[in-house]
Amino acid sequence: MTIRVLIVDDSLFICKRIAEILATDKIFKIVGMARNGQEAVIMAATTEPDVITMDIEMPVMDGISAVKQIMAATPTPILMFSASTQVGAQATLAALDAGAIDFLPKKLDEIHGNHEVARRILRERVRHVALQASQFKRPFLPKVNITDRPKPLAARSRLLVQREFDLLVIVASTGGPVAIQKILSDIPANCPIPILLIQHMPGNFTGSFAQRLNRLSQLQVQEAQNNDELKPGVALLAPGGQQIEVQARGIKRVVVLKPKLADDIYSPCADISLASVAQVYKRKALAIVLTGMGADGRQGAIKMHQAGADIWAQDESSCTIYGMPKAVVDAGIVSKVCTLDALSKIFRDIN
Repeated sequence: MTIRVLIVDDSLFICKRIAEILATDKIFKIVGMARNGQEAVIMAATTEPDVITMDIEMPVMDGISAVKQIMAATPTPILMFSASTQVGAQATLAALDAGAIDFLPKKLDEIHGNHEVARRILRERVRHVALQASQFKRPFLPKVNITDRPKPLAARSRLLVQREFDLLVIVASTGGPVAIQKILSDIPANCPIPILLIQHMPGNFTGSFAQRLNRLSQLQVQEAQNNDELKPGVALLAPGGQQIEVQARGIKRVVVLKPKLADDIYSPCADISLASVAQVYKRKALAIVLTGMGADGRQGAIKMHQAGADIWAQDESSCTIYGMPKAVVDAGIVSKVCTLDALSKIFRDIN
């Protein structure tokens, strides 16, 4: 098997560095290097890559515009390289909306402190993104203007009116930002339960992501802070680079932030969060496992299932990467498997 890679960056140095890192694995073949988005659009059609690595800030045509044109003309899995700034985070989220599958920081030391580990992660992420080529389709793009929206009262969904649970937890990784946006945009403003969001994402991205979700949703969405209370109609997004747990304090339920440990693979880690939900909410919680690479969430979901809680999973056909949902489905603990549209519709339907 050979993975054909098109590298797009206005810096020849960066292009060569990515090529050198990939070249240590013979599975990769560099089919071209584009210096701007316009060249990328042309070369995506002429070189037929399995995967494209794409910078965001480039002359002539930026990466977001290039992603949109490539998705319209020659849909190809795209991995974005992003600057770890607030502007970079906002641009990366826009690129994911436009159809890019995943992203990594441009600086190796922001991927991992150990450069060799960072190089291995880069190769693995390019490989995983490329594996979507044979069945690639553009992820769902919410038909919502990204502007501040009022938070009006809305009719409650049938499921929420029934109050079958007291907490909704949504976990996701690769492809998750667009999937979470889709579901939250259909949950009404007067949602009678709290929502906890666990998305694999760097710490300097989660603040921008929370702001974006708040604009898209009728809910109040915010990045969680230590000791925040879980309240109806409020969605708390776990901050990147930390672990988040749920604790009971009298009649209140709060989130507690803890530092990432050296051997923690993910931060936030769904397993850690779901295990704490199992202890506090027992059977009165629902976890939805969305698209993502790996198996984070499986062990925590098993503990929730053992406590009597419900676990739902996104189906393979609508996932960007069917890793995390597959893990819980294979564990035999899932009571519902749905497409992303069907999951969203459950919360959108009204009495």
